[in-house]
Amino acid sequence: MTLRSMARMRSVIGQFAAGSGKKAGEFYTPQAVSELITRIVTKGKEGEPAFSIYDPCMGSGSLLLHARAFINEDCRNGIQFFGQEISHTTYNLARMNMILHNVPFQYQHFRNGDTLGADWPTEEPTNYDATVMNPPYSQHWSAAAGFLTDPRFQRYEKLAPKSKADFAFLLHGFYHLKENGTMGIILPHGVLFRGAAEGTIRKHLLEDGNIYAVIGLPAGIFFSTSIPTCIIVLKKDHVSRDVLFIDASKEFRKEKAQNFMDAEHIDKIMAAYNERKDVDKFAHLAAFEEIKENDYNLNIPRYVDISEPEPEVDLKAVCANIKAIDLDIKQATHELLDMSNNLTCQDKETEEALADFIKVLQEG
Repeated sequence: MTLRSMARMRSVIGQFAAGSGKKAGEFYTPQAVSELITRIVTKGKEGEPAFSIYDPCMGSGSLLLHARAFINEDCRNGIQFFGQEISHTTYNLARMNMILHNVPFQYQHFRNGDTLGADWPTEEPTNYDATVMNPPYSQHWSAAAGFLTDPRFQRYEKLAPKSKADFAFLLHGFYHLKENGTMGIILPHGVLFRGAAEGTIRKHLLEDGNIYAVIGLPAGIFFSTSIPTCIIVLKKDHVSRDVLFIDASKEFRKEKAQNFMDAEHIDKIMAAYNERKDVDKFAHLAAFEEIKENDYNLNIPRYVDISEPEPEVDLKAVCANIKAIDLDIKQATHELLDMSNNLTCQDKETEEALADFIKVLQEG
């Protein structure tokens, strides 16, 4: 295969997602979002020999492959890729994507199966340096009572709701993360504040210090949905239990009906992520006690206020404007009254109507 034909085939996946609507968008993560997540999960692991990365909803494999750009060149060929995909067609597409990117077969560890239905991998290795995921949002799943004894979910007291598997996907990926690893998952904002079972799971994660950062993304950057999404970053060794909130909802370039995140937007987010400090109208590092006071609600506007102050009202100018308008109304009424008094009528009915109109003007 020539370099030209390989380049053309590599673009097929993105074009397919752009042209095929929601169905294709379900397995295609925009390049900018893939870059942002992989920069986060590879941070501090750039020189890790045999770096391992897992995507339980791998789709076309774009999230996995982006890790190669941020691992040191001398370690890049040793990356171990693990992934699972429920769609047989998409699973094959991911395989093709790996081949096109020259990933040796012995570094590809993939399975065509249902991530939530049965745990995988169950044979060594089962924990990874990084977990990345862009699962289908608010997917239905069985939520059978038996899952409460599943090692992936049993610690959290409740199961994700049957109509919203978001936290089930999150807990599966988190279960397979190394103690010193980092996980990044893309989910709708509802997971940040919904109550009931999801609130219970969120509380456990926060009390354990597992949620490291929440990054709000712009709306309209996915092919499959226009709803705003967020990246939740998780760690297992985060002792301080504080959470960094970044509101990146305005970090995009608009192009027709689609929004795009460029290099400067990603760099700004990464700078705030690395600094882990407050940035006015952009980022806030919330202590665990602050989150607890908010009843474990992680809705970003509770922590990052991006609203602009209302401009001060000049009351003198407003009064002067009202007086000027009032004067204009009086002058216009006077002129209209003069014209009405000069009108003549050809019948009694019109004459009575005109008289009523003049009376209204005079009373005004």
